[in-house]
Formats: sequence, C-alpha cells, structure tokens
Amino acid sequence: METREDLKSLLPFLPLVVRSSSLFWPSRVVEALKALSEGPDINNVNSGESLFAAISDIRNSLSLCAEPLAPSAPEGYSLFFDELMSRAESTKWFGEVLPALANLLLRMPSLLQSHYENADKFFNGVTNGVRTSLRLLGPQVAGIVFLSQELIAAFLACAFFCLFPVTDRGAKHLPTIDLDHLFEDLYENYSEKQENKIMCILHYFERICSCTPGGFVSFERKVLPWEQFPTGISYPGADFWNKSVAPLCSFEVHNLGFIEDQSNGALEVDFANKYLGGGALHRGCVQEEIRFMINPELIAGMLFLPRMEDNEAIEIVGAERFSNYRGEINKAFCGFSDLPKCNHYKSFFRNSGPQGAQSEEGDEDANVIPMNKYLVRGSDIIEDSDETCSWCQDHKHKNGIATGNWGCGAFGGDTEIKAIIQWLAASQALRPAIFYYTFGVEVLRNLDKVSQWIVSHEWTVGDLWNMLVEYSSQRLNGETNVGFFKWLLPSLC
Repeated sequence: METREDLKSLLPFLPLVVRSSSLFWPSRVVEALKALSEGPDINNVNSGESLFAAISDIRNSLSLCAEPLAPSAPEGYSLFFDELMSRAESTKWFGEVLPALANLLLRMPSLLQSHYENADKFFNGVTNGVRTSLRLLGPQVAGIVFLSQELIAAFLACAFFCLFPVTDRGAKHLPTIDLDHLFEDLYENYSEKQENKIMCILHYFERICSCTPGGFVSFERKVLPWEQFPTGISYPGADFWNKSVAPLCSFEVHNLGFIEDQSNGALEVDFANKYLGGGALHRGCVQEEIRFMINPELIAGMLFLPRMEDNEAIEIVGAERFSNYRGEINKAFCGFSDLPKCNHYKSFFRNSGPQGAQSEEGDEDANVIPMNKYLVRGSDIIEDSDETCSWCQDHKHKNGIATGNWGCGAFGGDTEIKAIIQWLAASQALRPAIFYYTFGVEVLRNLDKVSQWIVSHEWTVGDLWNMLVEYSSQRLNGETNVGFFKWLLPSLC
C-alpha cells in the first residue's frame, strides 16, 4: 500500500497511518471509537459538551493539537445538541446514530484499503486503463475517482469528528472539509439557515446509519487543455466561437421550480465557486451550498479536488439526495461537453483544421489524461468505442442541461448574458436542450420570447456569439446602456 502513488498523494490529508501494506487508526483512536460505539450508558457522551470533549480526545490521539479547531466550535456543538435539538432527537442521536458513526469510523481503514485493492479492476476493464482510485486530482490533470457510498459516509463521519489534517490543505488549494466552522458559525452568528444546514447533515447520518447505501459516486475533473492538440478540443479562443455553425439547441424556460426537481434526466449544473462546495461548510447558504447540504455526498469531493481554473469543471454522478428544502463560456463548455474527442465536433466549423486557440504565452502545459474514456449514465458504463461515437453523433439521446442564473447572486453576474452564454456552451457541446430555471427573476421575464425569436431565425452558435460580442463592444464603449434582450429586440422587450 505504501508504494501506491495514488495513496501517497492523499496520505498527508488523511488521519490514517500506513504500515506493512495496511491502513489503520492509531491504537488510542481505536479505543476511543470503541468506547463511543458502546453508547451513552457506558461512555457518558450524551450532550454537545461531552461530544466535543470526546472529539478533542480523539484529535489529541492523532497529534492534531497543533491544528486547532475554530475557536467557538465547542460552543456551537453545545448550542446545537443541547439547546436546538429536541430531547427525543437528542436521545436517538446519542443512543443510536453516534455509536453507529463510531463503528463506521472503525471500519474506515478497511473500507479504504478495499477501495485501493479493487478500484481499478472493479469495472472489469471498461475504463481502458484510466485510473479510478482515490487520489489528489490536482489542477490541469483530467481524471476520475469512483467511491462507494459507504466509504463516502465514513469520510463524512470523519469530517463531523474533525479528524482530517488541515496543515497542508491551503498550500494545495483544497477547501476545508472538517465541520468545526459550520458549528462555530452557528454559535457566533445564529441563523435558522445555519441550523437547517446542520440538520440536513445529521439527517444524512441518521439515514445511512439505519440503511447504508450500496452504490457508487464518480467525481471527474474535466480539463480543456490550454495547448492545442491535433485531435480533440483545446481551450477555445474567439475564433472557435465566431466560426461555429453548430445549431442552437432547444431552450426551455421554467419560471417556477428548482433545478434539482427537474424530471428530464438532465445534467444539473451548479454555478458558483472555484472551490468545490463554496461556503457550504461555513456560512454560505445559496445555490451551491444548499445543494451540498441536500446531497451531502458531494462534500466528499472537497477532500481531494483542489480549486478549479478557468479551463476546468468538475462533474459528479450518483450523489443521492437526502433532504428537501424551500426557499464564463469556456468553463461552461468544459462542463457541458460529453465527448470532446468525438470527430462529430469537427463538422461545426466553417474552416477545417485544428480547433481551439493556440496556447497563450505564459500558460502552463497541460498534463491531460484522455477525457471521457467512458460515459456514465445512471449505473451503466459504456466503453468509448466506435459504437459510442455513433451514439454521440446521434446526439438527440444525450442528456440536456438543467441550469439557471450562473454567478448572478453574490458574484453579481449579468443575468441575461449568463443565460445566453450557457445556451451557446450547451449547443456547442451538442446537448439537445437547456432547461433554464429563472427562479422568478424579473429581468428574465422575456427570456422565453427572446429565445423563441432566435430559434425561429435559425441562428447558429457563431451567429449568436457574434451578436453577443457586438453588444458587449457597444456596452464597453458607452454606446448603449440597455440589457442584451432590449438591445437585440427593442420592440419585443
């Protein structure tokens, strides 16, 4: 085990030790977890205060004292478990769920070891030699990791106990994954939203402890290489877009409802932070953070996926939803693309020859594993072959895109422009349709009319791109100050 490069890349960020080809907890941690697994009648852990004391004891056994937790985390654990949680819920949590989590953590070394022993052969060679084992998926390196839902559950239990080392995470541009800040923020700046975020995670723990899911989740880092290659798609320049003759895909506007409630089998798009998860484990409570709370298995990706650059996107398939709630073009192209190496893309450019832009001076070379050696559709894995290329060419069978107002909240993006950018990206990626959720934003009241007018004129991606460029130029030069829709169709808007 200790010779595996994949494990070595991640070992500094794991609380486990490896010796004699085995992964294990230090003996003192094993003793502490066994005590927790016996229940409150034996270990007297029956409150937020005593729970945090037990967490601190385990952390001391892992020599994590030099990596202090958020200062107000103890008060946050006490506030939630001793005041906000009902007596009935508290009794169940400390009597049933917490012991089950301790047992799950005891199994984490064996679960992880089994993962490494089976990851690259589990799918019977379908991956054509592409690694699927857990490792640090660093920037500019395309790759995929398959994790069992049981192993993910163990990782999230580890995050709840705040046992992941944090010293080197910042240097690798990795987001925080321990939950101490989630509880600290609850105490320091209480809000019902913050309380409900924690409730979502605890509900997830309750569910997996009573019935552990048996599926898998894939985490894929997708990269559009800066450098131009003879085949495939590299990072597009302006010529890529203005010369495209790809037809615009269907555009379906939904003024009500939520992306995650769509029933079209579409790829659901999360549009927010370059760090996976954004502020999910802090005070954030907008689109990305909410999604990570109702699908907590997404949090596992924060362990090994550093921040994304402009030419990167992350695709996650298989994460289960456990809760309900109320309440830039190349990056989009990278995320929306399914088979960027497929020759079918080549037919959508007026000029033949290599596609994409030349690498700009100063850009780093890309170390790219060939992308999309396999396609994931539910539980089916389809090998990349001539058959899949034909499937790609008949792209009406591909999944559509369910998306919304990308970067138009805290990041202040132009809602009209962001909608058009995503339409262009989805069309160039050969997606059959966009299902656009406006969330009732007033400025998008004419989005359906505008999109229908554009479709009726049979514009291509290049046509719409060039109109967007002309509008942007006029806006930059002070020649217009109206929105894109009104500029394009004054009488309609």
